Amino acid sequence: MNTFGTLFRLTCFGESHGAALGGVIDGCPAGVVVDEAFVQAQLDRRRPGQSALTTSRNEADKVQFLSGIFEGKTTGTPIGFVIYNTNQHSGDYSQISEVYRPSHADYTYNQKYGFRDYRGGGRSSARETACRVVAGALAQLLLKQAGLNIQIQATITQAGGSTDVEQAILAAKQQGDTIGGIISCTITGVPAGWGEPVFDKLHAKLGAAMLSINAVKGFDYGAGFDIVDKRGSEVNDVFETDADGNVVTRTNYSGGIQGGISNGMPITFRVAFKPVPTLMQPQETIDKEGNVVTLQPKGRHDACVLPRAVPIVEAMAAMVLADAYLLQRNSRL
Repeated sequence: MNTFGTLFRLTCFGESHGAALGGVIDGCPAGVVVDEAFVQAQLDRRRPGQSALTTSRNEADKVQFLSGIFEGKTTGTPIGFVIYNTNQHSGDYSQISEVYRPSHADYTYNQKYGFRDYRGGGRSSARETACRVVAGALAQLLLKQAGLNIQIQATITQAGGSTDVEQAILAAKQQGDTIGGIISCTITGVPAGWGEPVFDKLHAKLGAAMLSINAVKGFDYGAGFDIVDKRGSEVNDVFETDADGNVVTRTNYSGGIQGGISNGMPITFRVAFKPVPTLMQPQETIDKEGNVVTLQPKGRHDACVLPRAVPIVEAMAAMVLADAYLLQRNSRL
């Protein structure tokens, strides 16, 4: 339940207001040169407190590797790492110890475990995604050093119904409100043939990866839901060869995946994020006894997760692709 991947696997631990976050990466082959500056740079893209668009919680998010790396290279053994929490304000959450915040995981965690860590949402907090970014960075290094020219590029294409991302986020923040939006991702350089039928289709693995990210409410790839009112004659991707003799498709409604297997064309998908449920304005809810109460705003929160979610989307995609690459190496003699 806290492990992602088949051959390239991340098992992570930690809570928003615990001592630390961390994880173990299994299945990374030996000999990968670990560029720690690159890994840290990816974490810096996700870390809180970096601009007026994000929460004011200011964490350095410095990763410390504990095992599985020697003389700058992976050894093939488990790679352990830790990221210490240093800027917790746990007292901000004492008011919700007996209260269920609207659209949060408070109620569902309490129903599942009979107990919950209410400090910043505990394990349900998006703070755990820092671990995913570390593993995703190592996955990218693996793919690069395997000689694959795979490029993963995620970008915010819509925020609160607007394409002016910064203005939309700042406007919501000023009003004590929040917004959601869409992150679109394009992956180039994936060879044809990656993906595991039937249940581990490449798009199914990407979908599972994206839907596991906090605040994600939707995923589609290729033409996605826009294809439902089209005819086959309009959206079939016709095969042809390019000037170099490579098999390509004339269009890419399939989003680079057919039959659950990559076809060599760019892989495209979209991820929909909901508005952050914590508002800086009073909200009505109930407590554990069913009494109606009013939540007064307190704490440090993002008005929109999108700016910090971009590297998380890329990291999860990289882990899926690293796994697919290793599985493909085992698929035939």
